[in-house]
Amino acid sequence: MPDPVFVLVRPQMGENIGAAARAMWNFGLSRMRVVAPRDGWPNPKAVAMASGAGRVLDGAGLHSTLAGALGDTGFVFATTARSRDLTKPVFSPEEAMAKAAELAGQGVSVAVMFGPERAGLENEDVAKANALITVPVNPEFPSLNLAQCVLLCAYEWRRATAEIVPAEMEMAGTEWASGEEVEHLARHYEDRLEAAGFFFPPEKAPGMKVTLRNLWSRMPLTRADVQILHGTMRQMVRWKERGGEGSDRRDGS
Repeated sequence: MPDPVFVLVRPQMGENIGAAARAMWNFGLSRMRVVAPRDGWPNPKAVAMASGAGRVLDGAGLHSTLAGALGDTGFVFATTARSRDLTKPVFSPEEAMAKAAELAGQGVSVAVMFGPERAGLENEDVAKANALITVPVNPEFPSLNLAQCVLLCAYEWRRATAEIVPAEMEMAGTEWASGEEVEHLARHYEDRLEAAGFFFPPEKAPGMKVTLRNLWSRMPLTRADVQILHGTMRQMVRWKERGGEGSDRRDGS
């Protein structure tokens, strides 16, 4: 589906345009339009700040008016941090980008407007939008940097359109231990602890063994974990068999 167009309206600093381009490209977006930038275009400070996302700036469309930038779009979101006394639907970034993905899937060209750094979009700009995006920020400090707002929307677009794995385990070259391997580990510890007289007094031994078995079953052990726990117990037994505390002398006595 077509990506949304991110429209920067009268941006004031080249650095913020470059940071916005970088935020867009972080999440695979490249369609930027710049409306009446204060410091002209192209802007070398924007290029420097883009840091690897220069392709977004290279393809950015320059427009003298907002109407020109939105002329070929079918649905427009306007980002704003304050009430505008305008009757429009208001979305969170998450819901807005889900709506954008739905519209894009229907072939509708979607635009998202971002206002200048000092005060955001004017009411005349917002009036051109079909819906608003408001971030649930701290009401005592609602102002967001331009690139931060771009990044939030770009991230939510990515979430709405890509296969995102919400959580996964990095196995670091190992795999989960099998039930048989965990059972072998449990028997190893139980046998060695039995020999060491750990299960005392005798009448409490069955309950202690059940508790220990339950501990192993609750732990998500990998094969590497099992191997190191086996090795730990073996080394402790060898150390004890060599004489305990006195066995670590360097002279061998």
